[in-house]
Amino acid sequence: MGAAMRRIHVGNALSAFGLGFTVPYLYVYVAQVRGLGAMTAGLVLAVFAVAALVVLPFAGRAIVRRGPLPVLLTALLTAAVGSLSLGLSAHAPTVLASAALLGAGQAVMQPALATMIVDCSTAETRSRAFATQFFLQNLGLGVGGLIGGHLVDTSSPASFTLLFAIEAAMFLLLVVVMTTLRLPHSPRIQDAPGRSAKASWKQLLGNRAMVQLCVLGFVLFFACYGQFESGLSAYGVEAAGISTSALGTALAANTAMIVVAQFAVLKFVERRRRTRVIAAVGVIWAIAWLTAGYAGLGHGSQEMATAAFVTTYALFGLGEAMLSPTVAPLVADLAPEGMAGQYNSAFALVKQLALAVGPAVGGPLGASLHAPYIVTFLLFSLGISYLAIRLGKQLTPLQNQPSLRKSRVVAQGGAQSQSIAA
Repeated sequence: MGAAMRRIHVGNALSAFGLGFTVPYLYVYVAQVRGLGAMTAGLVLAVFAVAALVVLPFAGRAIVRRGPLPVLLTALLTAAVGSLSLGLSAHAPTVLASAALLGAGQAVMQPALATMIVDCSTAETRSRAFATQFFLQNLGLGVGGLIGGHLVDTSSPASFTLLFAIEAAMFLLLVVVMTTLRLPHSPRIQDAPGRSAKASWKQLLGNRAMVQLCVLGFVLFFACYGQFESGLSAYGVEAAGISTSALGTALAANTAMIVVAQFAVLKFVERRRRTRVIAAVGVIWAIAWLTAGYAGLGHGSQEMATAAFVTTYALFGLGEAMLSPTVAPLVADLAPEGMAGQYNSAFALVKQLALAVGPAVGGPLGASLHAPYIVTFLLFSLGISYLAIRLGKQLTPLQNQPSLRKSRVVAQGGAQSQSIAA
């Protein structure tokens, strides 16, 4: 791992650590500590999603034209201002404006950092680089949330102001770290004059493999990440009688599984076709939903229901550990030279759409229609396997399994072989 990649990973950890300080407590801060009510708190959470959806289509173009580093620095400064002002805001208009700045900055960080990882890695090292990123993000979020939970006091607005100030400080520290970064040169869109933004999006939408990957990505994020803190938690409380402490244990089990399994899983994933790995994740998540069904509908003891619910979150974590070195590197490998920023932003946009729709659909369903909720997302998980197998038909052998580069023989199109240098 070179010096540039080490700084990028430090940046991922710092940004996740800062977000872990505030995100779990944002609703409580707005609704209770500032006394602005549940409606305003809900609007703040919606503003995060809307801000991301607004800026991401432009972020990809900016990354391609200017490079990921200037875009990342702008996003960090925007997020720092938003975080600090959010901690000082006491009225609904300023809280909403601050949330918009923080949400926009946070959204743009993701594709910018992902593009920097692409620029500093090769096809052979990319899976490991993205696995390390995902590991550090979860570790940072977990540690930040743990420390933040011990600092907050709902009777003291100043304690929350401190949290948001620490988050802003993390973003500013990351600005300092990133200004020392020297990225390798990568082509920018100005190297090909005449290519408009419309033409760039038309080229992306003309890439059938990328379009299918975006559809698959939407289902992945909708059926898993979009349910964690909405439908699945509501289902656990209402159908399975899970206590809030047990729900916290389940979330901890998810993070622990990712931290423990990430690099062990990586060795397994690197030697196999990416689409088969994704299909296997669909099967694992289907088992997770069946386990959740037993927790809420199995009529067993409360202890067994709690154990099954915690196991559900752990199984989701295993699937996430398998996806992190698989999906993000595939997005990069599908991008034409110099277009990684556009493709990363497009995929981040799909993720944000899924995370916005997922809670809106899963929350009410999980809280009231328990059996249909389980069946619906069990079918979505099996759909992941189907879509992954279908995507495999659109990929070249090297896109689907980069480890073939180490072999002297690579199958081309399933019918012809060609010798290449190992």
